[in-house]
Amino acid sequence: MWRSACPLIALIALTACEESSPQAEAPFAPQYLGVETRLLDGDLVSFLVSMRGARDTGDLENYAECAAAQYALIRGYGFARHLRTNVSEEGGLWRGDAVYTISAALPRGLKTIDAEVVAAACAENGIPMV
Repeated sequence: MWRSACPLIALIALTACEESSPQAEAPFAPQYLGVETRLLDGDLVSFLVSMRGARDTGDLENYAECAAAQYALIRGYGFARHLRTNVSEEGGLWRGDAVYTISAALPRGLKTIDAEVVAAACAENGIPMV
């Protein structure tokens, strides 16, 4: 009787391994739906961004950072400092409201970006800018 049970046990074990293997993830294919820029006060700027296909909030935050970098360059500045980003998602549509300060010199703070470096990375990664 033990011999006849061995193939059954082996089949159950193989089936369990197949079911627990990770599923292949769908390729990342974001749809960038646009940026609206609002000058709030002097060097304070809000970027309203929206996209579909984001994997998480980081993708939307990267999109806003790309917009901020390009905006700083357009205005003749070399740096930006991230102040805050509010993100929402509904039905696969991700929206963000990010606020940055822009400046000619490296601003104080931890969340600063070099606009030229970030804009180059955005172009390399296919993330559109302002």
